[in-house]
Amino acid sequence: MLAMKRLFVGALLALVLLALVALLARDSIRQSLADWTGEEDLEWQVKGLSYLALSALQPQGDLAEFAPMKHTDVNPFGINTFFEQEVEEAKIRQSLELIRAAGFHWIRQEFPWEDIEIPSKGRYWDYKYNKSAWQKYDRIVELAREYGVEIIARLDHPPAWSRQAGRARGDFAPPDDFEDYADFVAAVVARYRGQIRFYQLWNEPNIYPEWGEQDVNPAEYVRLLQIGYTRAKGVDPDCVIISAGLAQTVEEGGRGLNDRLFLQHMYDAGARGYFDILAVMDYGLFSGPGDRRLDENDRINFSRPIQLREIMVRNGDATTPIWAMEMGWNTQPASFKDVPYGRVDEKRQARYTPQAYQRAQAEWPWMGAMMYWFFKRVNDSEKNQPFYYFRMFEPDFTPLPVYATMKAYTPTARVVPRGFRAATHWALDWRGGWKTVRDERAYFGEYRASGTVGQWDSVSFVFRGTELDLVALQNPYGGAVRVEIDSAPPREIDLWRTDPGVGGRVALARGLAAGEHRATITVTRGAAAINGFVVK
Repeated sequence: MLAMKRLFVGALLALVLLALVALLARDSIRQSLADWTGEEDLEWQVKGLSYLALSALQPQGDLAEFAPMKHTDVNPFGINTFFEQEVEEAKIRQSLELIRAAGFHWIRQEFPWEDIEIPSKGRYWDYKYNKSAWQKYDRIVELAREYGVEIIARLDHPPAWSRQAGRARGDFAPPDDFEDYADFVAAVVARYRGQIRFYQLWNEPNIYPEWGEQDVNPAEYVRLLQIGYTRAKGVDPDCVIISAGLAQTVEEGGRGLNDRLFLQHMYDAGARGYFDILAVMDYGLFSGPGDRRLDENDRINFSRPIQLREIMVRNGDATTPIWAMEMGWNTQPASFKDVPYGRVDEKRQARYTPQAYQRAQAEWPWMGAMMYWFFKRVNDSEKNQPFYYFRMFEPDFTPLPVYATMKAYTPTARVVPRGFRAATHWALDWRGGWKTVRDERAYFGEYRASGTVGQWDSVSFVFRGTELDLVALQNPYGGAVRVEIDSAPPREIDLWRTDPGVGGRVALARGLAAGEHRATITVTRGAAAINGFVVK
């Protein structure tokens, strides 16, 4: 009976769609269908809408969308860079200026082990140029801080000396002794403590060649991750460890393993608790960000992280967020016969990219930052390689259209979207004497406390939803706030609570129209301790 209902709904939706297109035949209709399905061709749009109708009848997996998650309060805009390959400081400066101007807050930058601990263990000297191997990376860190850009340091690429067989097992094979990698991680974290906070340990261990000339091994990667995590936290307890980004693949074993299977094997091997953020890759390939199809085992699209989030929740890891270390669409020329990363034209790339960020912000409360792949290469010697065509700029700083569309989008995205949001969310504007207080009782390990009584401390923000709750830490001495939502008359709300432990949710708004709203909360009496906000 259910199967018949699904077929009927799908067929009916397809007929309605064909009728609309036949009657109207307008570009706006086709554009809307492309946004809904991620497909540009009418035939595939019909199939995509049929899938959406059928999926509405199927139970959805648990995504724990309102679980309190650290590191989802950040500016979501990041981009991958290769500054270690740039010779001229002026080009790094020009790159950072363009990155900052477009609203990107993060750069994901490689700190290759083989380029830092060069000749042998414990020796950080570049004998080719007779200078410290740290020098280049010190400069990158200094320049990023100067331009107000935050670094995610990717730590992999082991040196040949770390393996007895040298390069026989491949350039990216893990070291013989994982403690050697842990020593390197500790050295980097110690050197940049207070300057870099986020570190990614390894990259794409579920595919060839990132685990070397050998079969991938989830349990061994977890052992490497555990050792690296422990050493990094021992040096800097405040550092944030990101797991290796899992490549999107449907391979079933050997030198490649489906990212969903690999992640489950990671949990089976004890990975939980040894990363603060789960890293994924999120490429769109041939379809746009609106492609919501998840039912096919061989489908790789922008929706792929949803399946990984379901695995996390099933394994009791709902309070750990996901970040996308690489995302984007490839514009390789039609003359290329090999199409490993999909292919779109430059106009679609420019349209899809901000739409992808917009969808992730609106629909995925468990997603934090997403790193565009990539800013630019240092020269055009790789123009014959498909991966070259993800770039946002040519090596001579000629921009692709995607730069303009992202630069136009980022200023519009400073919104508190659906989910349980920390008081540190980047879209909140705090005024007055607020202080951040660390407290293990609080959902996110910290809260915002108002200052001296009478200062009229306030917080204002734009949120997208129909309901808004304030989450307050209990204050047995009372306290009140004035709440203003859009142009409605202000209301005074008492924050007093008698329940022990972490505070409760206080309803601020209900039954709002779907869309964006502005809220201002002002402390009018006593003290306030704000743990966060829930937007629905």
